[in-house]
Amino acid sequence: MAEGRELWLGGVLIPHHKGCVGHSDADVLLHAICDAMLGALSLGDIGQHFPDTDATYKGIDSKVLLARCYGLVREKGYWLVNIDSTLLLQAPKIRPYVEQMQNAIAHIVHMSKDDISIKATTTEQLSFIGREEGVVATANVLLQRY
Repeated sequence: MAEGRELWLGGVLIPHHKGCVGHSDADVLLHAICDAMLGALSLGDIGQHFPDTDATYKGIDSKVLLARCYGLVREKGYWLVNIDSTLLLQAPKIRPYVEQMQNAIAHIVHMSKDDISIKATTTEQLSFIGREEGVVATANVLLQRY
C-alpha cells in the first residue's frame, strides 16, 4: 500500500489515505476472484492472461478483468454458483462497503448478491498487513457446468 493511491476493493472505491500498488487499479479482491475462477478450470492465473509486462493493462479497471475472466468461464460451459472471499487488512473497516462490493461483483458475473460472501479481518497489527503495508485477499468459487 502507498500514500496517495486509490483503494479499490471489490470494484468499489474505498476512502482511505493509502491504496494498493499494482499494474492495474490493484483491486486485490477482484484479482483473487479472477484467480479462483481461472484456477477452478485449470486456465492459469490472472498474470498469465493479463501480464503486467503488457502496457494494455496499465491502470486497467479490475472490473474489466473480472468480466473477461468470467467470459472464459462461460466459454468453457460453466456458470458461477457462489463466491466466498476474505480480505485481510488492518484498515479501513470494510463492513460499510460490503453490500456495494457485492452489487458491483453481482452485476459483472450475472448472479445474486446474496451468493457473494465478502468477509474481512485484521491481523491485530501483526506483519505487513498490520502495518498497513499491504492487503491480502482470498477467494473460493463454486462453478457448475450448464
